[in-house]
Amino acid sequence: MKVRVAIAQFAPVVLDLKGSVAKACQLIADAGKKKVRLLAFPETWIPVYPVWADMGTFGQWDHPDAKRLHARLHSNSLEVGSGEFAKISAAVRKARVWTVLGANERAGKSIYNALFFFNDRGELVGHRRKLVPTFGERLVWSYGDGVDLRAIETPFGKIGGLICWEHWMPPARQVLHEEGEVIHIAAWPHGKERHQIASRHYAFEGRAFVLAAAMVLHRKHFPKDYELQDELRNAPEVLIDGGSAIIGPNGEYIVPPVTGTEALITADIDTRLAIEESLTLDVGGHYSRPDVFKLEIVRERKGR
Repeated sequence: MKVRVAIAQFAPVVLDLKGSVAKACQLIADAGKKKVRLLAFPETWIPVYPVWADMGTFGQWDHPDAKRLHARLHSNSLEVGSGEFAKISAAVRKARVWTVLGANERAGKSIYNALFFFNDRGELVGHRRKLVPTFGERLVWSYGDGVDLRAIETPFGKIGGLICWEHWMPPARQVLHEEGEVIHIAAWPHGKERHQIASRHYAFEGRAFVLAAAMVLHRKHFPKDYELQDELRNAPEVLIDGGSAIIGPNGEYIVPPVTGTEALITADIDTRLAIEESLTLDVGGHYSRPDVFKLEIVRERKGR
């Protein structure tokens, strides 16, 4: 089956929930006008990937500006069932585009690194939370769970997604492989070389198309009242330079990494190729050896 897919490689409206939601809705509408059937956003695009987590100041004990920044991120994170969440759902429904949205999710006092899967009727059909925040991210996000670590049925084949360094967690990959994933969303903050390697490996291993989604983020995108201005001034002007790519189930690029620009990156793919490529390797099927290996997953929601 032929289907048009796309990646929204743009900067969010940094630390501004309403602004980022409005921009997301416009990008979803634009994708619909271009006949896109599946649109992917980067990791925690709303309201920004917290680059400050590994920059130094944020990890200092009892730092007043760091605490204010964390509270700001919390208040500008997306909450399921909120008015802003409803706006995204309505935009998806109007555009008729399956959408996978990366967002900081607020739940009680906690923040989660989430992927929200919407069908083309605007219904939430998948709600993933990153299993293990990486390194400094653990100061920002709570731990996720296995409730929605699954592939989701669509008219054009099963879709699933992993977030950033989850792509180096073999059991997480195998769960999606065994569920027959055809299109995979690899949500990254940026598309640097090691992330390209992981994305291409995933495509080859899983015999799936991969949308490796990355954002654009410059110093100029930060608000003037950003809490850690001194640290930001010492950072490069270009913090994240995109790198989004679309990869075929043979591990080869359909669209090579795109850098240096904001763009809606599109490709027309034929999902039959995922079946063709499984002739030689199918780690969820004839290469899985269930008589030797058994994989169990706990599907219980942790936290709120």
